[in-house]
Amino acid sequence: MTSQVKPGDRLPQVTLFDGAPNKPVRIDELCAGKSVVIVGVPGAFTPTCHSSHLPGFVADFDKLKAKGVNLVICVAVNDPFVMAAWAGALGSGDKVLMLADSRAEFAKALGMDIDLTAVLGSVRCRRFSMHVVDNVVKSVNAEEDSSKVDASSSCRLLTKI
Repeated sequence: MTSQVKPGDRLPQVTLFDGAPNKPVRIDELCAGKSVVIVGVPGAFTPTCHSSHLPGFVADFDKLKAKGVNLVICVAVNDPFVMAAWAGALGSGDKVLMLADSRAEFAKALGMDIDLTAVLGSVRCRRFSMHVVDNVVKSVNAEEDSSKVDASSSCRLLTKI
């Protein structure tokens, strides 16, 4: 079992997908030289992710930018088409880049994977938020209970940047 990512760790060299399977994105290349917020969620369109967690990051986008954040990324273990549809439904536009971790490789590399096969059909990502600067993790905020949003909320993350 991989230990959970912690401050000081580097982002893994994992490929995610931006809107389609033919649009791969290496997360470490994307985050190089930038201040980035990464939000991990159990699944697109799931009730807590859709109505409580991600909308806070969309709403707080200008506050994050004011603190020097260059990019906000949401990652979920879904296919890239679902992530693109979710971006449209949320109206996240150019505020949050929605990336698919289709095989849960990013979640596993971070030690943020959770087996939700019984309820969501597969291994998923634990609910978290993190601040990363030039591929180095500065803070990690993971929920003990992925059905709740507290430690990983945009409000909490803003206090740590």
